[in-house]
Amino acid sequence: MAAKAKPAETVVIVAVPFPAQGHLNQLLHLSLQLASHGLAVHYAAPATQVRQAQARVHGCDDKALLSIQFHDLGIFTYVSPPPDPTADSPFPSHVMPLWEAYTAEARAPLSALLDKLSASYRRIVVVSDIMNFFAVEEAARLPNGKAFALNCTAVSSITGHMDAGLRLLRENDLHCIPMDPYVTKEFMDYVGQRARPSQSISSGAGILANACRALEGDFIDVFAETLAAGIKKLFAFGPLNPLLDMFTLKQVRRRHECLDWLDRQPLESVLYVSFGTTSSLRVEQVAELAAALRGSKQRFIWVLRDADRGNIFTDSGETESRYAKLLSEFSMQTEGTGLVITGWAPQLEILAHEATAAFMSHCGWNSTIESMSHGKPILAWPMHSDQPWDAELVCKYFKAGLLVRPWEKHGEVVPAATIQEVIENMMISEEGLAVRQRAKALGDAICSSRNDLEDFIAHITK
Repeated sequence: MAAKAKPAETVVIVAVPFPAQGHLNQLLHLSLQLASHGLAVHYAAPATQVRQAQARVHGCDDKALLSIQFHDLGIFTYVSPPPDPTADSPFPSHVMPLWEAYTAEARAPLSALLDKLSASYRRIVVVSDIMNFFAVEEAARLPNGKAFALNCTAVSSITGHMDAGLRLLRENDLHCIPMDPYVTKEFMDYVGQRARPSQSISSGAGILANACRALEGDFIDVFAETLAAGIKKLFAFGPLNPLLDMFTLKQVRRRHECLDWLDRQPLESVLYVSFGTTSSLRVEQVAELAAALRGSKQRFIWVLRDADRGNIFTDSGETESRYAKLLSEFSMQTEGTGLVITGWAPQLEILAHEATAAFMSHCGWNSTIESMSHGKPILAWPMHSDQPWDAELVCKYFKAGLLVRPWEKHGEVVPAATIQEVIENMMISEEGLAVRQRAKALGDAICSSRNDLEDFIAHITK
């Protein structure tokens, strides 16, 4: 008699990320976690974004990637222009052609993949980015299909206004920050008419979140109660990024040279500066930031790069050429103190390193939760989208950050003196010490906090 199949062997996961680095990364980390529990996992994205996710994955080796089957959701009709650092809005409008093409063209190849897998498994579970309502629809048409939407931003960014009387906001001196002012009208039209994240929430079987109770417990409770009223479940998995230690750092594949540099620095002495994959600074602002880093006399790693193109493999070194003269002089002036990286940097490994003391960041949610989970405070410099809310959360709710520049001044060049003052406050003042201690305490709490991954696996395999 044939052995009875285990529940996990009769269930297949299809992960469908949105084609932006922070979203690709989160779903790939989740896919790796699910695969490590014995589930069959398929990761479906356009070929360029599959390659991007694999090239930039943090904290794992090539063998781990072999536990996932990757699929190309072929899209062909988009342009990939460079970002415009001088644009009126810091929002990355240059990637809109990719996102429009993806939403229009990825449905057909995804549908074909789901049909093929559906015939071979008792249940097919689509784990889709909340921005991909088309994937939720495709799962719903299958007799054995079920869809869960992954929210890649802070739970609090979408639940603050659900709280009766805005109690959590009032008690914590927080302000509900709608996203509309921090993006473009073009993007809001795209979200409402084609991406339709609100319908991903209302139509799916539940919501997955890169969040944890150590950071957002009260907000998670509010959202869970709201979903329960509609007979839907919330599973908070965060942090999806692996929690690295020094042993892991020495074992990761393709160890970046900046980690060797960090190995030679004193404990908690280095400021890490990076503004993510969707932000570009003006030349004038780069010069002021360089002057602030030089004047502070603090050790630093500065990732100086423009925002990603839609196709990152068409980048041609525009950043380095734009700043060649400044970088040449700056590197000589800060030799032995700092390191400038103009390409991709292993952010998770840098934040996990014991020499890193703090993070000057745009406050994207990926960067925020990576920094908090490794106990590193943030010098907050929000650029667009949900980042102004994340900065508010970090500085006022977590009390694990200092604000460099409020978003309302995004059209102004922040002077070196202002930036230098915040750097020195964080790195050498009593105020900064208290913030750093608070961040460490949060990191410890996150490391010991339970997430809902095993509950989710039990739910989908029962």
